[in-house]
Amino acid sequence: MENVISTGSILLLPLIGTTVGAAMVFFIRSRIPPRLEKFLMGFAAGVMIAASVWSLIIPSIEMSENMGRASFIPAAVGFLLGAAFLLLLDMLIPHLHVHDDHPEGIKSHFGKSAMLVFAVTLHNFPEGMAVGVVLAGALSGSATVTVAGAFSLAAGIAIQNFPEGAIVSMPLYSAGRSRSKAFLYGALSGLAEPVGALLTLGLISIVTPALPYILSFAAGAMMYVVVEELIPQSQADAHSNMGTVGAALGFVLMMILDITLG
Repeated sequence: MENVISTGSILLLPLIGTTVGAAMVFFIRSRIPPRLEKFLMGFAAGVMIAASVWSLIIPSIEMSENMGRASFIPAAVGFLLGAAFLLLLDMLIPHLHVHDDHPEGIKSHFGKSAMLVFAVTLHNFPEGMAVGVVLAGALSGSATVTVAGAFSLAAGIAIQNFPEGAIVSMPLYSAGRSRSKAFLYGALSGLAEPVGALLTLGLISIVTPALPYILSFAAGAMMYVVVEELIPQSQADAHSNMGTVGAALGFVLMMILDITLG
């Protein structure tokens, strides 16, 4: 399988998922039904949790087995640093979550549309990092991660990015933006992923011994997004059970992809 998988396809898969999701604005007449939106947010959370464990934290620990009982250190340190990094970005970057009227981050003069895109971009960046670090590990010849594993991670993220693209574009259309502009904003929010992947690839090519730390760093950043954004949104107000069902299905799907393809 690895012979037919190119680096470019792995890097672009998550962006393609977001773009296709954003294109739903051309086919759906009104906003996404609340039950479906809760399910999709929970699904995204489940995928990210499973990806953090199977694709990032476990390989990080396995790469550090030569440290004996202290093999948990790179995973623990990297995880906490990743969460702290996203916390810092969350405090600094002006952004607005869907269905929220109060912007977060430093005060700015950006409009609502731009801050909605910033919110999803902030969410997508650690996903791009995750794909980049796993791909870097595979390209470095590590026995712990493979190109097929990087592909399964990118595919899982692309699947959960499909609803995210729609969740960005549909509210913008409902708020008065044209379908084409709403689609463009939704698609642009996915650019953070290939950018994050490329930056991570470049970093690891310089500091290869840091790979276990960067794997868990990406996991910590992704888990911050899950706990800070996805789970609260999937459980707010009515139909929270749909978010729970979505999380379970997303977790199982990502677990299956990682084990069968990785």
